[in-house]
Amino acid sequence: MSRTGRRIGLLLAAVALLAYGARQCWALEIKRTVLDNGAVLLVSEQHQLPMVTISIAFDAGARRDPAEKAGLANLTAASLSEGTRQLSAEQLNRKIDFMGSSLGVDAGRDYASANCVSLARYFHETLGLLASVLTEPALRDDDIMRKKAEHIAALRSAEEEPGYVARRTFTELLFDHQPYGHLPSGDIDSVEKLTPADVRAFYHAHYRAGSAVIAVVGDVEAGQLHAELEHDLAKLKGAVPPQPEPETPQVPAGAHLTTIDRNVTQANIALGFGGIARSNPDFYRLQVMNYILGGGGFASRLVKVVRSKQGLAYSVASTFSAGKFPGSFEVVLQTKNSSANEAVKLVLEQLREIQAQPVSQADLESAKKFLIGSFPLKLDRQSAIASFLIQVELYGLGLDYAEKYPKLIDAVTVSDVQGAAQRYLHPDSYILVAVANQKEAALHVPGQTARDAGRGGGAKR
Repeated sequence: MSRTGRRIGLLLAAVALLAYGARQCWALEIKRTVLDNGAVLLVSEQHQLPMVTISIAFDAGARRDPAEKAGLANLTAASLSEGTRQLSAEQLNRKIDFMGSSLGVDAGRDYASANCVSLARYFHETLGLLASVLTEPALRDDDIMRKKAEHIAALRSAEEEPGYVARRTFTELLFDHQPYGHLPSGDIDSVEKLTPADVRAFYHAHYRAGSAVIAVVGDVEAGQLHAELEHDLAKLKGAVPPQPEPETPQVPAGAHLTTIDRNVTQANIALGFGGIARSNPDFYRLQVMNYILGGGGFASRLVKVVRSKQGLAYSVASTFSAGKFPGSFEVVLQTKNSSANEAVKLVLEQLREIQAQPVSQADLESAKKFLIGSFPLKLDRQSAIASFLIQVELYGLGLDYAEKYPKLIDAVTVSDVQGAAQRYLHPDSYILVAVANQKEAALHVPGQTARDAGRGGGAKR
């Protein structure tokens, strides 16, 4: 991103785009082509506003981090926008600011994303700068070490947050040494060991056009983009070899408790087990089930029971992260130290209840109505549409996915919800991480074994 941000004109255009979002998203016209270098190009022409957004996904996400080098994908992405062979970081930012554009690269769990937004009149110049960042990055030692220092400082700050510590620990315990076994940010110890040579090697190995997906949304002509992108990204040759898919993480029977002692008034708890990949056909059944259980905010059972009825939690929610590989199912909550045991007990009861008792038809219809009705709001701006196009391609959802989604959700039945709960919820085999004042919390859960309890304990593998 540029340091001074977008100009007022770009901001006003973005705000105006919101007015078009909900009306336009169901009528997305997507043009798909493949460049000579193997990159898939998806274009959605939208001429209502003079803006263009580009997002390029590379097979360079955190799941590609080598062993003992967690955080390398993240540091590489952050370092890429620190100038090119011809431009220093300051010169690059000055050019971006002059046009009122934005440009940046970041790495998530599954892939890295290079993005730019510009007014249509500056689109070609902005695309040229993005291409230079990707094909001729400077990756100077000083710049990389500065980004590394900034990253470590951010990690030290994050370690002061009990919710972050609980989430990081849960991830490490559940996935162990699998590709999803760490947060994209890595940890302090792993990032401290990274070198500029590591960053340059990761860039050359993973920023390859043959594995890339390019999404362009806005006031452009699809027919003119193909040749321009062929030329600008010509140096990104080759493809990244496929990564073997790991097995779905399995938690042994019992409660596997890890306690981390902190002088806090609120216990931060993460409870969960293995989940599904995005390609799993049960994705939509699980989405509806999770909305009813804990993903629907104040409409969900966990909030109604644990927070509203019993008053035991400041916040409580369930989430499932379905990616390229099987992810996790997780319940996160904050509660007083003294009520931690009771809150965990109620959570487990709700998991068992949705397995044992069919949900009501009213709850089912309410969940489906929300999921279908809110779907257009996820495509209310160009950047969201670009991200949507990339997911459609990466996860093989089909170019008509915006039209299919309501039908897939509407087809879910009461028995589908119960079946998903019975298959994917494991209230008798789970990992529980509690960052709390352990003297006050005194956590103890049924089925817990002695070797799993205590600071630093975890699930047996």
